Amino acid sequence: MNRFAALAMTAVVAVTLAACGDSRGVGTVGVDWTGNDIAIDAVADPQVQGVVCHLAYFNRSFLDRLSQGNWFEDPSYSALDCSVVGPITIGNISTRSGGEEIFKEGRSLIWKSLRVTRMYDAANNALVYLAHSRELQQGSAKMSLSVIPLNTEQVTWTNGAPARPK
Repeated sequence: MNRFAALAMTAVVAVTLAACGDSRGVGTVGVDWTGNDIAIDAVADPQVQGVVCHLAYFNRSFLDRLSQGNWFEDPSYSALDCSVVGPITIGNISTRSGGEEIFKEGRSLIWKSLRVTRMYDAANNALVYLAHSRELQQGSAKMSLSVIPLNTEQVTWTNGAPARPK
């Protein structure tokens, strides 16, 4: 296979995979003439009903990938905001200080992923959601944070509320 055919085949596969949408997608906003977009997804927490997080991130276009020469990686930038959309029912969540991951999406061919981690802040009775990039090496400090205070909402804990520190 000649070089042009290999490049064309790679482009067709990339465009086909990019066109495979999922139900999380809220919308996209074009940011330049090359087709770069900011995508916005609604991310539901599988263990916390009544909370939805909206995650915005950058999607590089085919033309941008071609001009930059970095085919297999999107930038680490993201923004996150979570809100209460109904009565809150909290299932079996981790109360460890490192929290637990509720969302993960690859941002490069192998090494980089965009993640959302939920933590329970017992001292302040709040759920903390952190969007961040994880890389195999040279980790990124780009992050976004959103907090859902639980003391102002009607909250049901299916396994009983954890003990709060004194």
